[in-house]
Amino acid sequence: MEKHNFGRVTIPTDVDVVPETLELVRRWGADAIRDCDGTDYPEELKGVDAKVYSTYYTTRKDNAWAKAHPEEVQQCYIMTGFRTASVGPLSIPLMEGISGELLEVNTRDDPKRWWEVVDRSTGRPLPPDAWTYDQTAGCVVVPSPAAFHDYTVSFLAYLIWDPVHMYNAVTNGWKNFEHQITFDVRQPKTRAFTMDRLRRFIQEHPYVNVIRYTTFFHQFTLVFDELKREKYVDWFGYSASVSPYILEQFEREAGYKFRPEYIIDQGYYNNQYRVPSREFQDFMAFQRREVAKLAKEMVDITHEMGKEAMMFLGDHWIGTEPYLEEFKSIGLDAVVGSVGNGSTLRLISDIPGVTYTEGRFLPYFFPDTFHEGGDPVREAKENWVTARRAILRKPIDRIGYGGYLKLACQFPEFVDYVEQVCNEFRELYGNIKGTTPYCVKTVAVLNSWGKARSWGCHMVHHALYQKENYSYAGVIEALSGAPYDVRFISFDDIKANPAVLEDVDALINVGGGDTAHTGGAVWEDPEISAAVKRFVWNGGGFIGVGEPSGHQYQGRYLQLSSVLGVEKETGLTLNYDKYNWEEHPDHFILDGCTAPVDFGEGQKAIYALPGAQVLIQQDRSVQLAVNEFGSGRAVYLSGLPYSFANSRLLHRAVLWSVHSEEQLNLWLSSNFNVDVHAYVKNGKFCVVNNTYEPQSTTVYRGDGSSFPLVLEANEIRWYEIG
Repeated sequence: MEKHNFGRVTIPTDVDVVPETLELVRRWGADAIRDCDGTDYPEELKGVDAKVYSTYYTTRKDNAWAKAHPEEVQQCYIMTGFRTASVGPLSIPLMEGISGELLEVNTRDDPKRWWEVVDRSTGRPLPPDAWTYDQTAGCVVVPSPAAFHDYTVSFLAYLIWDPVHMYNAVTNGWKNFEHQITFDVRQPKTRAFTMDRLRRFIQEHPYVNVIRYTTFFHQFTLVFDELKREKYVDWFGYSASVSPYILEQFEREAGYKFRPEYIIDQGYYNNQYRVPSREFQDFMAFQRREVAKLAKEMVDITHEMGKEAMMFLGDHWIGTEPYLEEFKSIGLDAVVGSVGNGSTLRLISDIPGVTYTEGRFLPYFFPDTFHEGGDPVREAKENWVTARRAILRKPIDRIGYGGYLKLACQFPEFVDYVEQVCNEFRELYGNIKGTTPYCVKTVAVLNSWGKARSWGCHMVHHALYQKENYSYAGVIEALSGAPYDVRFISFDDIKANPAVLEDVDALINVGGGDTAHTGGAVWEDPEISAAVKRFVWNGGGFIGVGEPSGHQYQGRYLQLSSVLGVEKETGLTLNYDKYNWEEHPDHFILDGCTAPVDFGEGQKAIYALPGAQVLIQQDRSVQLAVNEFGSGRAVYLSGLPYSFANSRLLHRAVLWSVHSEEQLNLWLSSNFNVDVHAYVKNGKFCVVNNTYEPQSTTVYRGDGSSFPLVLEANEIRWYEIG
């Protein structure tokens, strides 16, 4: 096999697909083989000339231990539904709407100490003596509630079925198997057992080269209802990282008493859209420090015994956020994660402090796609096009697939297509690894999470789409393949050091009002609002999408309305007339638009302030406007779903906002369906067709010269610079 058609690819296997595995090792040029959840590594492949990954579960696959130590099974905080009191006692069922196969109420630890009954009409918890728990009925009883007040119960429950194992079982229709129980490695007996268990596993698997941890200790929040449907999912959720043992440690370190509400958060569970409270931030920081220490212990054992340590950025990854300082101390060799699009690829490829990164491309070899009438090739093509844009900016080091190989082998066209992808990936990697591509500007996304959740704070697992969050997802996806140095800055960063903005050209704030993405009440802090305004006034660019800085305060809803030149009518200023509706379509940002701009659902009731220029309005609602603010400029967009056309629109908006219109036609294609990426250090550039149709374009080099080009469907063409 020729070298350029070999390596940097990992494939799954199982005991019933040994010949198929060997065939795909040859065809796909795989140099690593792995097992999967619910599979066994074949005896016949233990001597194969390839790296062997073993999926290692620190928290499950040992039910004997879990059953012998039920007090050290993992726990989760859950809030009941709202219950309205009428006259007389109020009974609140705990497990209504929750799978009894997944969770079991924890009565072992004192409910009066660790549970909380909250009067949601006042926001205050009831004293412990104001309620009782009827274990037989599975209800909390409030004997004397305030009439017609709403109440909830926050309680601890054991995870008696690992949520990912449940997900895999439900998705794949598994029958006649034992539910795997999730045990808590943070607790003393299980911790000692786990370290011994790890050593035994490595000793018993000498053929394994890479221990792929899935991940370490705490599952992201994933709750199912009685019908085994997903009820609540938060890829960043910390609600399943709790136990009295852990919380007592937190109290000693933090110096204050823990409340369940710090996790429950009115039933929002501190999801990625909520502006995080100080107490929740304290808890996350505590968990990261403790998880990192324990994970390092396991990684050190792995290295001591001659194996590589890889972390799966997904299941049980809470506490190991890879962009923060604690992560570097773990000492991992590699990180692997699922690639759903360009932003999930950048989430993986940008991770600092590891030797290599790996992406699991979609579709997973699961029956939800690989079934009669399914079209895995279509999904694979969509996945590769979006991932490739990001790879060309910052490549991962390896690719692979997950799931069950025998399913994939039933689709020969899919097997053929993946062969093409593997070869093309190796070509890309060989041309660009180690070289920073041309970046026209430095752009920073401003939100409550900053670098902690770089590229990902809008995500659900596998990059599932959330319709209401299309603009944030659209902007991040556009940035994943754009010619910028992309950074992520939090409001806390600005508060601590406003100079963090000094080497940034343009700021982007996108999302719904009063969310973590736009900041909410943080804009009431004059130090933060003044720092952002000063940045723009002194020549910086600002891009606001949706309801940027949206928060009702001091007579305004958009707290940066003076910067943006627009405001939202919330029904409080209807008495004021609005006159600035004239459209100015002949603007740099709109030049070259071949179709009406797609704002998605846009926004209602956005109006322009005097001095701003309205570029597009629909039915007296501004969709696109620009504004001069001091020496700087701002651009407002009502929405921005991801598309190639919108990626180009965003690019033009960034350049205009920083007074750099003359830099447009440098390493650029006139056709927004075609990208140009330059690697000046390597003396190369490429032109890539992002569609599955032929495309014609004019290609602009870095010196402004150009040439015409016709590309076949999905074609990428490489050139020498000079």
